[in-house]
Amino acid sequence: MRKEHDILGEAFIDDDAYYGINTLRAVQNFNITGRPVHPELIKAMVTIKKAAALTNNYVGLLDKRIADAIIAACDEILSGKFDDQFVVDCMQGGAGTSTNMNVNEVVANRAIEILKGKKGDYSIVHPIDHVNMSQSTNDVFPTAVRIAAIKLLLPVSELFADLQSALQEKEEEFSSVLKVGRTELQDAVPVTLGQEFGAWAQAIARDRWRLYKAEERLRQVNIGGTAVGTGINAEKKYIFNMIEKLRELTGLGLARAEYMMDPTQNCDVFVEVSGLLKAAAVNLLKISNDLRLLSSGPRAGIGEIKLQSVQAGSSIMPGKVNPVIPEAVGEIAFQIMGNDLAITLAAQAGQLELNAFLPLIAKNLLEMLDLLRNGLKIFIKCIKNIHADREKCKNNLERSLAVATALTRYIGYERASKVVMKCLNTGMTVKDVLLKEKILDEKNIDKIINPSVMTRPGIPGKKY
Repeated sequence: MRKEHDILGEAFIDDDAYYGINTLRAVQNFNITGRPVHPELIKAMVTIKKAAALTNNYVGLLDKRIADAIIAACDEILSGKFDDQFVVDCMQGGAGTSTNMNVNEVVANRAIEILKGKKGDYSIVHPIDHVNMSQSTNDVFPTAVRIAAIKLLLPVSELFADLQSALQEKEEEFSSVLKVGRTELQDAVPVTLGQEFGAWAQAIARDRWRLYKAEERLRQVNIGGTAVGTGINAEKKYIFNMIEKLRELTGLGLARAEYMMDPTQNCDVFVEVSGLLKAAAVNLLKISNDLRLLSSGPRAGIGEIKLQSVQAGSSIMPGKVNPVIPEAVGEIAFQIMGNDLAITLAAQAGQLELNAFLPLIAKNLLEMLDLLRNGLKIFIKCIKNIHADREKCKNNLERSLAVATALTRYIGYERASKVVMKCLNTGMTVKDVLLKEKILDEKNIDKIINPSVMTRPGIPGKKY
């Protein structure tokens, strides 16, 4: 064991631990979720420490020997070598100070070892004086959240593109499958199964574009603003060079905020991005619910599509298979909506020059992106393996009254209404009534009841 001290006193740290007393205090204080800070956020913070060491050395503030040790330590951490040393709970008070100190201490202690010292000898490399030089939690943490969010957002946007493509492929595959359209869960007018998939694809296309553009909203960072955005304890040369170095290390188009007090205290950008993720979740939920309805059965439901069977559905009902993938996507959507509310509440709760609840925003925003990424992967596979039950679509359409609407421009609304009432009273199909009453012959009925006439707008009808 080694002994470390802070303003509250002394504590013993396990010799194997690379974190120090500040991290230990945080672990003791915040035993909340049992989940550590998101690894992408840790990577972003370590990258900031590396950029700061390079910049502080460049402007003449940090000795090259110490800077090189910090940079080497950061590289090792970024390779995943010390993942188990980031032990602070993802929910924490203090606006992210605990996480920042966890990173500072791990970097410092590994840098000390690189310089042949012993962990805890902060006279060699100090977590604050050296690793945290020219920085504050209040510019490091918000900047890191933005970097982490962008890193996670980009693959999510690409997966939405893949989902859009999968839906469009089904739109084409099912373009000739005529079926009953439904409004308010009642028979409406005929549509093709392909058109239903096409409408979903359009919604997903909007999500894809919105999320692709959302990355731009996260690019402005407040690194160099230090405590409240005024840049106290950071030289001007450091402030201007730090963003250049961070851009180089991350490969992202980051920009220094023109008014750094703004992103230090205001979190509306996170609310905006969260809202777009929630909108995407709404569309995913709508589609997943529709799939569950259309695949319901197999005998007593709608049953117009077949989902891939991926697991047995019941411990008591033999042969039962449930739509578990759409159900899981629904659960993901519910959770994302809840996360969005938490982010909204946390963002508006900031006071004056800082938002103390940024760790909660980070936890929920990065979790939303993880949920979407993982959910989209299984949902795309689900969509690709959907099959149409063409016979069921045909039978449902023939038994429904949906085709009556298509008749109105050929035989008029009044006559079509009488046909519908006859069907309701006798149980006959629309086609049977039309033939029995000699309203239309079979040739003309077949002309009307087909995909090209019934589902394409703007085609003039012929009176019979």
